[in-house]
Amino acid sequence: MAIEVFNRHEIKYMITDELFHSLRTDLEDYMEVDSHSKNGEFYSICNVYYDTPDHTIIRRSIDKPSYKEKLRLRSYGVVGDRDKVYLEIKKKHNGFVNKRRTSILHEEAVNYIASKDKPDLKDYMNGQVLNEIDYFIRKFPLGPTLYLSYDRYALFGKEDHGFRITFDTNIRTRREEVGLDKGNYGDLLLSPGVWIMEAKMEKAAPVWFAKLLASYKLYPSSFSKYGTEYKRTILHK
Repeated sequence: MAIEVFNRHEIKYMITDELFHSLRTDLEDYMEVDSHSKNGEFYSICNVYYDTPDHTIIRRSIDKPSYKEKLRLRSYGVVGDRDKVYLEIKKKHNGFVNKRRTSILHEEAVNYIASKDKPDLKDYMNGQVLNEIDYFIRKFPLGPTLYLSYDRYALFGKEDHGFRITFDTNIRTRREEVGLDKGNYGDLLLSPGVWIMEAKMEKAAPVWFAKLLASYKLYPSSFSKYGTEYKRTILHK
């Protein structure tokens, strides 16, 4: 059964291209490079966010409530109808992130959200996660609203595999042709050379990481990819 459940804190930092290269070198003394990032390679994460016609989900999110949730469809690169993707519900409560996702065929997911007819349970799905997603889908009139993708470099702790650092760049968005099968392109969300570094941890960050942040005078930055795109293209247009 394909299921991934994450319960963790996520802290973001905005950094420059120069700082990325310095940090990557320092981090590799304490961390292992993710299998997708071997030999310095990046991998593409592609998302379709679902929202209501009046943007209820993202409007609630940027109001910074104590509890918020989002639904998205995620793949690693462009997919076809019969490729497996992840259908995810991401919840955040008082700064603590709970992400639950299940594998599903791309065409199954698209048809499911459009029709609200839950697919028959397959061996690659998880029924519990699907039930949680089903409740969310039935609560809102959802449609595919935003395509958002980026290139990622990732590492995980040598001693604590639950501690991860990701670097995202070339964040691309579009509100036309919103689909994981429509190509990996879009308008750049941030200026070239700007990165989003994110520390993901199930418990407290290692002491060495706190010292590293202090040495670079790095401080957390409140940043939402979807929220930033919404403010720029919808709220402030």
